[in-house]
Amino acid sequence: MERSRSYIATPPGATIKEQIIDRGMKQKEFAARMGMSEKHISKLINGEVKLTMDVARRLEMVLGLPAQFWCNLESIYREKLVKVNEENAMEYDMEIAKKMPYNEMAKNGWVEETSKLSERVINLRKFFEVAQLNLLKENLVPCIACRKLSISEKSDYALIAWAQKAKLEARKIVTQPIDIKSLKKHLSEIRKMTMMEPKDFCPMLIDILSRCGVAIVFLPHIGGSFLHGATFYDDNKIVLGLTVRGKDADKFWFSMFHELGHIILGHIGKIEGLKDSDENVADEFAKNELIPTNIFDEFAKNVELTRENIIEFAKQLGIDAGIVVGRLQKEGYIRFSWYNDLKTKYTISA
Repeated sequence: MERSRSYIATPPGATIKEQIIDRGMKQKEFAARMGMSEKHISKLINGEVKLTMDVARRLEMVLGLPAQFWCNLESIYREKLVKVNEENAMEYDMEIAKKMPYNEMAKNGWVEETSKLSERVINLRKFFEVAQLNLLKENLVPCIACRKLSISEKSDYALIAWAQKAKLEARKIVTQPIDIKSLKKHLSEIRKMTMMEPKDFCPMLIDILSRCGVAIVFLPHIGGSFLHGATFYDDNKIVLGLTVRGKDADKFWFSMFHELGHIILGHIGKIEGLKDSDENVADEFAKNELIPTNIFDEFAKNVELTRENIIEFAKQLGIDAGIVVGRLQKEGYIRFSWYNDLKTKYTISA
């Protein structure tokens, strides 16, 4: 017998059991009269196997009730069992839906707007392409390498939603086979893009990465996710997602090279997931690719950190001055309130 809030599904076996008890018949004798094993009869009584037409005809001979009667009981049981399972699954999925950043997803056009929780569940199932949301426990976007500033249950659900959208958008991008060696060769070319406007570098970036087997996707930030970027395999391509919307150039490019670091350093696809040490290594990769550490240290420690000197240093390196400012702030050479006017703000359509 299976139950939900509104339904009870009782297997035909319950009626069979009543009938053989009324007759004072032991289950062993009943199995012998049915010409079936005791094990099968036990499963039949417990609703673990379907009551077939063959079994229904045998029941008619042994218990005297028409085969159609037993077939009807089976049909009613299976119908109610579906309703029980659906209702229980819906209630379970409603709890998951409450934890999803649904309002932001709807605002971004990822799902339809609705305040009804049951409708949200249906929309989320379609968005995630799953029959039930509890299947998300199986980690349908496996081995994600990502840069985020905090970890919480809320951020995990936001990450799952964000990564799924990245996966859906990446399907629209045609890529060549994955070629990590080629990607390494393009790093200096990508670095030069820090001096360009998004409208100019975005198409170039998409083209270069697609030729290396990487589909880059720009998505809006989801509140509570603490997410800057994420990278993962999807079939025969690598998906690289970056958050946009009001992002400083230094943060954008650091996140970009951080994710490229995960790809080049072989961090994505790890079954056990990423360790803090992997994140730290990717951070060092990004820092060094944007501004080689020895060159940065020489400048930061031996040159007066004026606006003019920072601009000149950035010019010599061929990178956006805001990237230098962000690095100096992050490493404590200047205050976070200094020279923020040198930081370029990006507006990238998601």
